[in-house]
Parts: sequence; structure tokens; C-alpha cells
Amino acid sequence: MRFGIVVFPGSNCDTDCQFVTEKILGEPTTFIWHQEKTLPDIDVLILPGGFSYGDYLRAGAIARFSPIMDAVIDFAQKGGYVLGICNGFQILTEAGLLPGALLQNRSTKFICKWVHLRVESNESAFTQLYMPKQVISIPIAHADGNYFLDPDALAALEDNQQVLFRYVNENGETSPAANPNGSVNHIAGIRNTAGNVLGMMPHPERAADPVLGGIEGITLFKSLQNTWAQS
Repeated sequence: MRFGIVVFPGSNCDTDCQFVTEKILGEPTTFIWHQEKTLPDIDVLILPGGFSYGDYLRAGAIARFSPIMDAVIDFAQKGGYVLGICNGFQILTEAGLLPGALLQNRSTKFICKWVHLRVESNESAFTQLYMPKQVISIPIAHADGNYFLDPDALAALEDNQQVLFRYVNENGETSPAANPNGSVNHIAGIRNTAGNVLGMMPHPERAADPVLGGIEGITLFKSLQNTWAQS
């Protein structure tokens, strides 16, 4: 299984993701500079977290026009697996590969802490090794993670079971206190209708090794690995 990680000016979680895919999973991984116009021969593409182009204008808004993005969109539209984490999620929404937008956190402050998520479905390439409704702990680190979608589009998102992760408390219950950024319906991560593109604000790569304080994020990467092995 071959991973590719796009690197934008301001990306800062690219090497974190590479450590997981290459050192923990043992899979070959290639960094792809944003100015490239083609992708190498890969099976999974990761848009990592960070502050692409300094988050000027709007988080992800400039990165969406990087030369590599045409190839990213083509890869996704042809069924390639794409994982956008934090800033990567923001870029995916700006590029139209995922619906909605990421607004400023409700608190208007940057938030960096561990949160609880509920896995809404394990019928996904990204979550198949989790248990349905499993509560996991993964860190967030963002200023613009407030997911927003208009009511009609939100209803379609929920009806299509595109929400894969939701902010909850340690008992798996939604509440205002358990929603760190004000996201509509407590949404932390969504997939596209085809199921091959996932965007999420929490950082699974930062919960993939015991030395980091948690290992429940590695299951997402292993789910992708398992999906590929079964194909």
C-alpha cells in the first residue's frame, strides 16, 4: 500500500503522518510538494494539518488553488482514497470535494486539547476496524474548526450517513460542553457520498503511538490498510 502526503507552505503535520504510515504501518510514503502537477503511483493521499499559506484570506482558501490540487481532485473523483486532517479538511471543503465550510471556533480562540469522538459508523474504509458508536479520544488543534452546513444540505448529509465522527463526552453523549468549536450537529468528521474522501478536524496521527498519550487514532490508518488488503 502506497501513501502520498501533500506538503503546502505552512504544513506542519506532514512528518507526523509520515511517521505513522511509514514507521508504524510500514508502508512506503512519498511527500508531494504543492507545486507538482501530477501524483506519483499511490493508493491513499493525505492532506495534512497545519496553516497552509499562513491561513491568509480563509483557512485552506489559497491552498485550494495550488497546482497539485487538480491532480488531487482527479484522484478523488476516480475513487482514490483521500484523507484530509484539520487544515486538510478545510482544503477539501474549499475544493468542493466535501460539503460545508469550517468557520472560526465559537470561542474565537485557538483550541488545543484532547476530545472524545463517537464513531458513527464502521461501514467505511476509514473506520471498519472501530466498533459502531465506539467512543475514542483524539486531540484537536485549530482555530477554524466550526463545521457549518445549511439545513437542507445538513439533512442530506445525515440521511446519507456521511458523518463518521461526532464530538461527545466520555459517555458518548452529545452536549454543548462536549462540542469544542460549535460545529453543527457536533460534527467532527465527514465523508463524501462515494465514501472515498474523509475530512476531519481531530488529529488521528497524534493518537497513534503510546508515547503520544493515546493510540485510538492508529485504528483509522489500519482500517485503510485493511481495506486495501481486502481489495
